[in-house]
Amino acid sequence: MPPRAPMILAALLASMAAPVLAAPPAAQSPYAALASIEARVATIGFRLTTANAAWCPVRQPQFGWIWGDPRLYAADRRTEALAAYGVADQLHPFIAALAPHSPAASAGMKVGTPVTAIADAPVPDGAGDHPFARITAIEGSMAALPVDTAIALHVGAGRIVSLTPVAGCVSDFRVEANERPAAVADGRMVLVNQGLADFAADDAELAAAIAHELAHNILRHRARLDAAGVDRGLGKQFGRNARLFKQTEVEADRLSVWLLAGAGYDPAAAARFWSRFGQRKGRPMFQASTHPNWRDRVASLEAEAAAIASLRKAGQPLHPPLVDAPPPLE
Repeated sequence: MPPRAPMILAALLASMAAPVLAAPPAAQSPYAALASIEARVATIGFRLTTANAAWCPVRQPQFGWIWGDPRLYAADRRTEALAAYGVADQLHPFIAALAPHSPAASAGMKVGTPVTAIADAPVPDGAGDHPFARITAIEGSMAALPVDTAIALHVGAGRIVSLTPVAGCVSDFRVEANERPAAVADGRMVLVNQGLADFAADDAELAAAIAHELAHNILRHRARLDAAGVDRGLGKQFGRNARLFKQTEVEADRLSVWLLAGAGYDPAAAARFWSRFGQRKGRPMFQASTHPNWRDRVASLEAEAAAIASLRKAGQPLHPPLVDAPPPLE
């Protein structure tokens, strides 16, 4: 369920300065493991947002990257962390992950490339002193650009790279070094825990989990819940609050299957992922009232996949439910 942006920020602050990571292979740095997952998320996020752009009522430029910043890491771990990305510059933000064949990759950007200026202006520093301030400012400025306008990035040593984005559904992507298998969305960003990527059996299952969060953003669930006056505190577990939260979860589940299909993933991956997730070890003993029972969730996902299969068999074009006129929250 999408929380408020400050909640995402709090989670990031708590984890990024000194990441707590699942034990990686002995020969691999924990930061290299994190960088590998960022590459997967960048690729999946770019594919989901751009392939489904025609279905999204709000679009933004998509470049196919995830940003990094030296200030995310504690001083005594910074050199080790940056080495995982091949970064020598400890002052400027850098490209932490790239989707293959994306505008950024096609323009010659590389993982570890530092960015010293954007469109002849200094890289925005962001408001406040939190580590993600600069990345948040960069992402916000990029999202506000026209989707078909080229932008020049100064990447050090006097080199300038010009790249033209493609249109995609509204969302940027980040990965948090957190073992808990979870993800959240805040209306314009999807934050994926490393533990969720580790739990997914393959990229199709990880895409299913990311598509669910992307669906929250596409359907404007955070804004709609706020407009409905829903309590995000302790009261969200009860009565009308819980019912409306559950409605948004069901909507995100339904749309996620269509997003998978639109991006060329197996629509059945959603049911596979949530079936395993619902039966995982260490899951809560009691079902949260804000979410559907996992068996009901899987049944709903299977129904959407069957609807897609029927349309394909009949040679009919796909058009997902909900995106044109989601039902009111009431």
